[in-house]
Amino acid sequence: MKNGTIWKDIDGNDIQAHGGCIIEHEGTYYWYGEHKGADNCPGTTRVDVIGVSCYSSKNLHDWKYEGLALESDKNDPESPLYYKKVLERPKVIYNEKNKNFVLWAHADSADYVYGGIAVAVSDTPVGPFKLLFAKQPNKQDSRDMTIYKDRDGVAYLAHSKDWNKTMNLSRLNDDYTDVDGFYVSILIDQEREAPAFFWHEGMYYMISSGCTGWDPNQALFARCEHFLGKWKLIDNPCRGEKMETTFDGQSAYIFEANDNFYLMLDHWHPNDLKTSGYSILKIDILPDNNLRVNWVDEWKGI
Repeated sequence: MKNGTIWKDIDGNDIQAHGGCIIEHEGTYYWYGEHKGADNCPGTTRVDVIGVSCYSSKNLHDWKYEGLALESDKNDPESPLYYKKVLERPKVIYNEKNKNFVLWAHADSADYVYGGIAVAVSDTPVGPFKLLFAKQPNKQDSRDMTIYKDRDGVAYLAHSKDWNKTMNLSRLNDDYTDVDGFYVSILIDQEREAPAFFWHEGMYYMISSGCTGWDPNQALFARCEHFLGKWKLIDNPCRGEKMETTFDGQSAYIFEANDNFYLMLDHWHPNDLKTSGYSILKIDILPDNNLRVNWVDEWKGI
């Protein structure tokens, strides 16, 4: 799989899993993302919502298409899943207490004015997921977002708010199906989006992008000793050609496999979104708590 390009599943079809995440469950990896397998709407940089795809793999290289884990609604204009609206950046988390899977996504109006989230649940990793609701978390706008589960099992919605000026870390309830009302604001007025998190040896790390629309920009990493503490932006972790534009990509998610952490990137083609590519790159954690993400041409799995 050549980094920076669209990848194929085991049947030879383009993988449609943009803005997504990879999780592991009982020895199988599941990749969720936006299905953009249609032409752009005329004169726009959007594709009508198809749904959230799910792929499965044992080695993070050979991916089987499991179908749409969450489908758009073709009939009800009032539905949060209506195909003429927006459903982006899906993230799935497993709830040990309820033994189910919870999907969160950025849900928005077609003009991106609303800024909310949609939540759906399933008893199986491949779905179908059932929509619970869509709303603005803590009555605040939510744009680029992710879900992060801490080591104590407490989970958080991390989302850009105030039109991407500031980021909120909003605690979830025990079922992971809603925010519980507690949140902190971080990186105030720093205009960061596309957050991705991990923890290693006493330190939390976040990689995020700037806010330049579809145009790639420089990634920055931040770190903090306490997840709800004062996050500090440090530096660009990328090294290699096109490091100043995150290798012409944008952060999507960070996952762990074989005691290593990996950064997922989307390489957006705004005028032909279905051809947007992917990269998976290893994150190196240096002794001084700095990060390095070196470019490699090919993802070979594990």
